[in-house]
This record gives sequence, structure tokens and C-alpha cells, in this order.
Amino acid sequence: MQHQDTIVALATPSGAGAIAVIRLSGAEALAIASSVFQSVSGKVLQHQKTHTIHLGHIKEDDRVIDEVLASVFKNPNSYTGEDVVEFSCHGSPYIQQEIIQLVLRKGARMAQAGEFTLRAFLNGKMDLSQAEAVADLIASDSEASHQLAIQQMRGGFSSEIQKLREELLNFASLIELELDFAEEDVEFANREEFQQLISKIRNVLKRLIDSFATGNVLKNGIPVAIVGEPNVGKSTLLNALLNEERAIVSDIAGTTRDTIEDELTIGGIGFRFIDTAGIRETADVIEGLGIQKTFQKMEQAQV
Repeated sequence: MQHQDTIVALATPSGAGAIAVIRLSGAEALAIASSVFQSVSGKVLQHQKTHTIHLGHIKEDDRVIDEVLASVFKNPNSYTGEDVVEFSCHGSPYIQQEIIQLVLRKGARMAQAGEFTLRAFLNGKMDLSQAEAVADLIASDSEASHQLAIQQMRGGFSSEIQKLREELLNFASLIELELDFAEEDVEFANREEFQQLISKIRNVLKRLIDSFATGNVLKNGIPVAIVGEPNVGKSTLLNALLNEERAIVSDIAGTTRDTIEDELTIGGIGFRFIDTAGIRETADVIEGLGIQKTFQKMEQAQV
């Protein structure tokens, strides 16, 4: 994968819609965009100021493909840190592909998955934690997971890691000094200061480890296993929570033989409810397998 060339891709989900955004990034982004875009004002896109929007048409020779808005972001003040142009076009899949194919013919290449964010990382626009948060923000489906991703994108986790790094470097330097001058009557830090520093580092590490467990729950939802004997209302409870007939309800014991999972947001926090097979002694092989899975889900569930 090269990172000096110019890439293009949809910045919005594929498929039909009211609008779509096609993003170009790289050293030739402005030149390529200028070669396919004709502004209604007659101004050349390549010569326009950064963070400006221009109305015009995407054209190939004399053929108009679409009327679009072109947004200009010049390096280093863009998402990727490179020259970036975004075409906001009509959301027809045909129009999207026509524009992308035209840009490819002009010298760009198709971006790989996540390559815009990769370039942002390589150009120092974000660190690895913030890059990961971009994907989490896109996938967030509850208030809690959204806020967690926003905090991480703003450098919350990164600042904690930076503080820990500084404490560890401080501790390492003191240890090295003590070892270098062990035979001389010089004390750089007393044992009590060492203990306090070690305790501080341990507390930071514990907080980070605990935050991972909490963050994982907020990101992926809290798994809740609905467990009990047959015919005690497990499937009825799941249907009531989801407000739909998600699971089959029957008076016949052993109706549920496999787990049924669905998600629900309550109070801004995501929950993943798991309906399980009723626990009982049974000679039915299939039902027995379902009961085994019930115990597995019990082990995995938080509630």
C-alpha cells in the first residue's frame, strides 16, 4: 500500500439516498478534482482557499454527470492531513460510480477500507487510540457507547497513557540513578518515595484495566441471560422487553432449544438479552445441547 498517491472512495454508505459524499485525499487531490469539476463561478477549484464550498458540475468532456458541491480542505488542516476534496453529489448509485470511475481515470486509486483514517494516523492527526475511536463512533448505537467514543476521540484515553508513561520514565530514571551510584553516599529518592511512586503507578494501571472492562460493556452492550426452568416465562419476558414476538411462546416444555439474542437500549445503555433453553433433566439430545448452551451463556453474561 502506498501513501504518497491520491485515493478516492465513498465517505457515505453505499446504495441509493438523497446525497452521497465522495472523498479524495492526497497530493494530487486538488489537481484531479479541478480536472473534473467546473464551478458555476468559473473559478478553478485548485486555486480556492481551504475550508470553502463551491457549486458546480462534474463533467467528462462535454457530458455533465451531476451538479455537486465541492468542499476544499488543504493540508495540513484536513481529516487526513493531506489535500482533501469532497464532492457532495446526488445519491444515485449510478452517479456515484460514474464520478468515482472518472476520478480513477484521472489518476487516483480506490482507497482501501480505513485508509483515510490510516493516513490521518500516519500524518499525526490522531494516535492509534483515537483512530480506533473513529470506528467505535461510527458503530455506536447507544448514548453510552457514543459518549465513550467521543471521549476517546478527544484524547481522553491517550492522555491517561501519556501520564502513565511519564510516571514510568520517572521511576525508571530514579532506579537507574540509584544503581549507577549505589557505591556512593548519594540518595536520589528515599524508599518511601519509591513506594509512593509504585503505588501511584499501580493505581493508574488498575484504573485503566477497570476502564477497559467498563468500556467493553458500554461498547458491546451488557449481556443479560434469561435463565430458568421450562415454561416459567423466559420467552414471554424477552418478547415483552422487545415489544415484539421475537421468541416462540408455547405451553409445551422444551420449545426453546437454542439461544435467541436481541439488543435493546435502556437509559442510554445497550443491553443484549439472551433467551435460553429451559434447564431440566431430559433424554432429548437436541434439547440437551440447548441446555448446555444455556450454561455457556450464563458464564458469559454480566447479568
